[in-house]
Amino acid sequence: MTVKGPRGELVRDFKYVDMDMKIVAEKYVRVDLWFASRKQLACVRTICSHIENMFVGVTKGFRYKMRFVYSHFPINVTLTGRTVEIRNFLGEKRVRRVELCPGVDYVRTASVKDQIELTGNDIALVSLTAANIQQATNVRNKDLRKFLDGIYVSEKGPIKEEEN
Repeated sequence: MTVKGPRGELVRDFKYVDMDMKIVAEKYVRVDLWFASRKQLACVRTICSHIENMFVGVTKGFRYKMRFVYSHFPINVTLTGRTVEIRNFLGEKRVRRVELCPGVDYVRTASVKDQIELTGNDIALVSLTAANIQQATNVRNKDLRKFLDGIYVSEKGPIKEEEN
């Protein structure tokens, strides 16, 4: 399925489910599946959600806001090419690197301290990038009730139009 809009084009393959898809009107897609089991019907609902997310992606786009949480050592995050570098996490010398998925843009928020924004058209790629950044700052071999440091998603959803 290919969806085109003002922000670009998204292509997704749904060949793993044997069903009929038709464009009924200008903006409606009909998905049919006959004599389906309960699991197959769940797949149809999931595919409908994917298609709706594609429509929102090419018209509005998606934004994930992530905040840095630290108690003592300030986390330093920079963008080098298409790689996000996380330094000084828990005072460690090791540099953690996370690749940005294609089509995902990184912005360091100027108005809010310790916040980054990930934007893009494909919700799967934007959320995957946010998850990779969050998992790069997982605390290991320490008490998780005490060490709450990390980079966490604070807000997510479609991009809202700024009011002037």
